[in-house]
Amino acid sequence: MICRSGDQIRRYVNKQHITVVICGYKLADETAEDILHDLPQVCSMLLLASQDRLDMVRSDGLFSLPTPVSRSELAASVRMLLQLGYRRERSASPGRDQEERELIRMAKQVLMERLSLTEEQAHRFLQKKSMDAGMKLSQTARLVLEEP
Repeated sequence: MICRSGDQIRRYVNKQHITVVICGYKLADETAEDILHDLPQVCSMLLLASQDRLDMVRSDGLFSLPTPVSRSELAASVRMLLQLGYRRERSASPGRDQEERELIRMAKQVLMERLSLTEEQAHRFLQKKSMDAGMKLSQTARLVLEEP
């Protein structure tokens, strides 16, 4: 998507699943630094500008490349920022609560006893059944525990 203002960037980032914003130093209504502070935690900004403009930037968390930039440098930087966004999303997403972890642990124990599986095999069994049924792992674990 191409945006010409900071307001457009904010709207797109909040509506879409965007983890990387690439922009120049100044947009129609504000600078990249101003926009950076309004982006979600999982979103990174890559600033493309001349070295003298980059020297004026004081924001931590703003990634930058001096222009002119080669295609390979740009691709490598975007790839790195996409991976960073993915990691940030994973760490920000809520994990299983204690009750769910205990449910899964108990279901694995039952599978290990019933089917003579290792813990890893029991876990993979639960994962496969969950994916096949389109259910959460904890839901599948609950079904295993309810079986006679």
